[in-house]
Amino acid sequence: MDTEDIELSEDEEEITAETVLKTLQNAWQNERLAPEILPHHNDMVECMLGQIQHMERNINKLPKTDLRSCIHKMELNRIKYIICNYLKTRLNKIEKFCIAIVNEEKQRIEAGTNYLTPSEFRYAQEYILNMESHFKSTVLNHVPGNMQSFELNKMAIYPNYQSHVFLKANETVNGIILEDLLGDQDEEIDIEEGSQHILQYKPIADLVKNGKVQLV
Repeated sequence: MDTEDIELSEDEEEITAETVLKTLQNAWQNERLAPEILPHHNDMVECMLGQIQHMERNINKLPKTDLRSCIHKMELNRIKYIICNYLKTRLNKIEKFCIAIVNEEKQRIEAGTNYLTPSEFRYAQEYILNMESHFKSTVLNHVPGNMQSFELNKMAIYPNYQSHVFLKANETVNGIILEDLLGDQDEEIDIEEGSQHILQYKPIADLVKNGKVQLV
């Protein structure tokens, strides 16, 4: 793949397309394997889409019989798949956990730590409205009036933070507290750079988000 510099914004340093793709691949892998929705990487997606357009223009300049054209097209298809599956995975989580995600995202927006893009947040809100409307028209309108109360939050589905994940440490991390589900005694562990572990997601959730560990 072409490794030309990509400028993210006027205030950010230029990075190579290879670095952008690697970051996006890691984000995609984490998103697929994490039980919760993670902070978006829309800037990486936008950069990669721009790089795809650049590569397509270069491919079109090559003769159709040129082997490089076939190789570059396969690479482009791979990159497009990563981007599409990354976005699709996020949408699937939004639809599954929409009520919980919107409630949490409202708090994150106030704190300036939003996980969703503006378009994802709008989609989540519209999805809830459509779900509520559908439920009322198909269920509540057909039951007695004294049974037509509706509490949206009682329908919320939450990610399973107690699920186990397989991870690789990108750096040494000390003092990870593993909660004892039986309530006996919590355990504190250290993980070394390059080591691999199977752990509950909850104690390493922040490590996934700040890049100290990678889900595999």
